[in-house]
Amino acid sequence: MTDQDAGSYDVVVLGTGAAGLVAALVAAQSGARVGLFEKGDLVGGTTALSSGVAWIPANPRAAEAGVADSEEQGLGYLDSLSHGRILPELAEAFVRTGPELVEWLDSSTPLKLRLVPGFPDYHPENPGGKPGGGRSLEPELFSFDRLPGWDVRIVGATRPMLVAETPIGGGTGVLDPEVARQRRERKLEGLGRAMVGALLRGCLDHGVSPVVGARSRELVFERGRVSGVRFEGAGGPAEVRAGAVVIATGGFEFDPALVRDFLRGPMSMPPGVPTNSGDGLRMAMQAGAMLGNMSEAWWVPVVELPDEHPDGRPVVSLVLRERTLPRSIMVNSRGLRFTNEAANYNALGGAFHQFDPTRFDYVNQPCWLVFDHEYVRRYGGFGAPPGGPAADWIVRAPSLAELAERVGIDAEGLAGTVRRWNRLVVTGRDVDFGRGDSAYDGWCGDRDEYPERAATLGPLEAAPYYAVPIVASALGTKGGPRTTVDGEVLDVRGAVIPGLFAAGNAMAGPTGMVYGGAGGTLGPALVFGYRAGRRAAEEAARRSVRRHESVEGTWESSTAKSR
Repeated sequence: MTDQDAGSYDVVVLGTGAAGLVAALVAAQSGARVGLFEKGDLVGGTTALSSGVAWIPANPRAAEAGVADSEEQGLGYLDSLSHGRILPELAEAFVRTGPELVEWLDSSTPLKLRLVPGFPDYHPENPGGKPGGGRSLEPELFSFDRLPGWDVRIVGATRPMLVAETPIGGGTGVLDPEVARQRRERKLEGLGRAMVGALLRGCLDHGVSPVVGARSRELVFERGRVSGVRFEGAGGPAEVRAGAVVIATGGFEFDPALVRDFLRGPMSMPPGVPTNSGDGLRMAMQAGAMLGNMSEAWWVPVVELPDEHPDGRPVVSLVLRERTLPRSIMVNSRGLRFTNEAANYNALGGAFHQFDPTRFDYVNQPCWLVFDHEYVRRYGGFGAPPGGPAADWIVRAPSLAELAERVGIDAEGLAGTVRRWNRLVVTGRDVDFGRGDSAYDGWCGDRDEYPERAATLGPLEAAPYYAVPIVASALGTKGGPRTTVDGEVLDVRGAVIPGLFAAGNAMAGPTGMVYGGAGGTLGPALVFGYRAGRRAAEEAARRSVRRHESVEGTWESSTAKSR
């Protein structure tokens, strides 16, 4: 098969989430001929389903808003949470490149980022943390009118809101009807689809059009370096040649075997796209890559809804605001609280993975969110508006004892826990688990009470009572091949594998077990997608020059002999 038959590019990028789109765009802007391939039939990956927030310390939007921050504070914050799991060189590359990335997006792409005002870091009381926010950025609204033919080929449903307008971003979640109408007419969207749409527009403007339905199957090697990719599926070519390949295919959360073999604890029903099944990981392993951070994921609690995907998968919803609101607690099967319910979702992974060596079981799975009728009246929740009634699928009972019996919780344990909780609420402080102590805890709670502890503390005392089963899940996995600061994949001896790069959830997570703040997944994905795409273009250009020089040398030698 010739290069012409197979298709030939300077840089091939696999995956169309944030990392892949940025890598493709910066490589194309650098002058590379870029091939962009997507396993799914739609573009955007889990990024398109996300809030689209990127966590970037010392960013220019914060400076413009008068937020005091620095790269040193960002690095100090990550170091305070690292537990030795973050490689210093990757942390430095992330924090020091973040401001440059934002400026590049502003000047060179259709994606414009804005500050989510006040959004605290997830551990804001740690050294270098920001209780008043400043590091979480979101996309400006983007018009899908700018994507003719592609507007219906992006993952997810239309969401015409900014994060700052939603409850998780400090807003009400309700738009003025006239504002909502105008946004619909102009096809304006926010959140993850806005990020994907804007980056896709940038790629299209530089002649990079994604090929969908193209599942990368294996890497092609030539003279000890990666030189192409083989595909399966009707959507793309059988093989393409490349000067460099960037793996940005997401994590492996939808592959049960990989989850079993690598993750540290229970994880089921991930809410992302099912195409995240470890294709990039397997290709990196095929190339002899050194792996890192494989036991970690972007942990999150979810609830299964009574709907069903067309492909038969369960429909799940992230449990963020509901567990933060007052008049709710989480308990295990013994009826005991086991954590700060309002802590950030990634940190809850540790609580869900607590293992009892005597029972030889995970003690906090299953667990339930328990709340009372006043909670329903004030806040609604799980799709129901304030005032009630609660959704039909939610288990309820006229007493705590009957609720416990219906869902399988120890009744005496639950009763004792609720009594203890109500006493703590009266004192105004949760001395058991510190719920409400952090500036982050009440952020998604009762906004009328924020930043006081009452934003998340409230008694359970009004019958009937409700229980919702909570499942330990993950937004994506954090493990993959170890890389240099520029995304070059390293082999098991620590040497660069020529021509191979990785970014996003397909690389070993550069922040280790840490989720710094809202956007802690997408911030590193954007930064390392940017660095990997730029370096891949440089590598492909050097290879092209070497090949050209080699051809010229061969021609000159042949000419001399003929003389």
